[in-house]
Amino acid sequence: MKHFTLKGEIRQKGNKAVLKAFRAQGLVPCNLYGQGMDNILFTVNEKELKGLTHTPASYIVDLELGGKTYTAVAHEYQWHPVDDNCLHVDFLSVNETKPIVISVPLNITGHPKGVQAGGKFVQSARSLKVCALMKDLPDQLDIDVTPLELDKRMVAGDLKFEGLQIVSDKNTIICSVKTTRAMQQAAQEAAKNGGGEAAAE
Repeated sequence: MKHFTLKGEIRQKGNKAVLKAFRAQGLVPCNLYGQGMDNILFTVNEKELKGLTHTPASYIVDLELGGKTYTAVAHEYQWHPVDDNCLHVDFLSVNETKPIVISVPLNITGHPKGVQAGGKFVQSARSLKVCALMKDLPDQLDIDVTPLELDKRMVAGDLKFEGLQIVSDKNTIICSVKTTRAMQQAAQEAAKNGGGEAAAE
């Protein structure tokens, strides 16, 4: 998985007024935590953070704080309910020896059989949470939907990838092929007219 470098400034714990002042300066308060380490409070530039938040890609984050570099993943974002600005980020420290849980974007390939039969392809999920060692984390999950037939769907439990475990709910719908309204109407007309009469008209 690709890495994303993000520079931050270590901060002291502050009240709501202090955090509001940070945000007014275009800074986003953050927290880095992990097993065997003390929590580190810091801020990052809001514009630089968008390179991480405003993309479908997932990254291992190299946080540069106080002259040191920490390897982490974004664990939780808090967003403004109206402006959609990022208000706070929790980062989780990770390493190469322990499995990491992270969302990975899906890459749909192939042309479903059900679409070739006239159905409509619907993608319901854009990413899945997986668990794997850092060296085994992919940039994306390639999913071939060619076998998907009409009125069938693919769920997370149908997928298997070497070197990683999917931890999203196994019933999470990835995609489906649905019968279109035009197909339903055509079937109803054919049934009503017995097929042959419709053809004669």
